[in-house]
Amino acid sequence: MCQDETRVGLKTLTGKVITASGVKPTVEVKWPRENFWIYGAIEPLTGDHFLYEYPKLNGECFQQFLDWLSQQLGGDYAILQVDQAPAHTSSAIRWPENIIPLFQPPSAPELNPIERLWQLLKKPLKNQLFSSLQTLRDRIQVIFDQLTLEQVISVSSYNFILEALFYAASY
Repeated sequence: MCQDETRVGLKTLTGKVITASGVKPTVEVKWPRENFWIYGAIEPLTGDHFLYEYPKLNGECFQQFLDWLSQQLGGDYAILQVDQAPAHTSSAIRWPENIIPLFQPPSAPELNPIERLWQLLKKPLKNQLFSSLQTLRDRIQVIFDQLTLEQVISVSSYNFILEALFYAASY
């Protein structure tokens, strides 16, 4: 499995806008910094995904996510690819028995397939204004509800990623 977090908030994500030739597009933008974090773990081969919201990115929230993920896995075991963010490498982290960490090299987000899932999930949020965090949460929930296993597989199961994961897991 591959794990990471992404921040979403009221600050408008801007993207390309199609307009007539010679017309400069305008998009209303909000700048407030209210936000929350989505912690996630995906299994590239099956499309299984586990997503949960937390108020911030820190060791305490990461521990809560690990404990929740462990419960979701039940009796199954998982090798969990994580980056080397301070929240993941803290000595205070207690790894559940059924989750084995696999730390990816530092400063290499392109090695983590879940980064592509975050792009997919944030695409419908571009150029959108949300009046409150709850409105944003509701929109994200709709996106999550529409997310299929096939979509997760299609954005995360690239051969070079799978080969690297199999190679790393074999040691």
